[in-house]
Amino acid sequence: MCEELLVYALLLDVEITSNIEYGKYLDALFMETPDNDLLLELEWNFSDIQKSISIIRYYFYDCSIDYDTFGRFLFLKLEEIYNENRMDIQTFGEKTYAIWSQLPDKIHYEEPFWILCYASDPLSWGDEKQTRELYEKAFHYYNSKK
Repeated sequence: MCEELLVYALLLDVEITSNIEYGKYLDALFMETPDNDLLLELEWNFSDIQKSISIIRYYFYDCSIDYDTFGRFLFLKLEEIYNENRMDIQTFGEKTYAIWSQLPDKIHYEEPFWILCYASDPLSWGDEKQTRELYEKAFHYYNSKK
């Protein structure tokens, strides 16, 4: 649960996912465990997304995060967004770089997270194909780690 909430905090912070999608996810979690204090607080603060992001980050600041679970969910969500063509590739690149810049130092330079730092670089010389190949490599990184 915590890894997925952290992913949503990142996606919301860079405005790459909708409040509605986050709300549906939060509601489903809350229905499963209505006695969870964190989920109750997030439900109460749903209308203030910045506060919700802060609550999630503060709550999990000292927690032990499973970065494989985190990465699998992050890249699953990014692939969904990418495949739905919600934005042009340049904007997608800007958003994923913003996500990368917020990642913990522990995983900053590890694959597949590191790809988010440089995947859009080829766009500066007009090579959209290479950028797309880099993103698709990142999206499928965990397929080989089953």
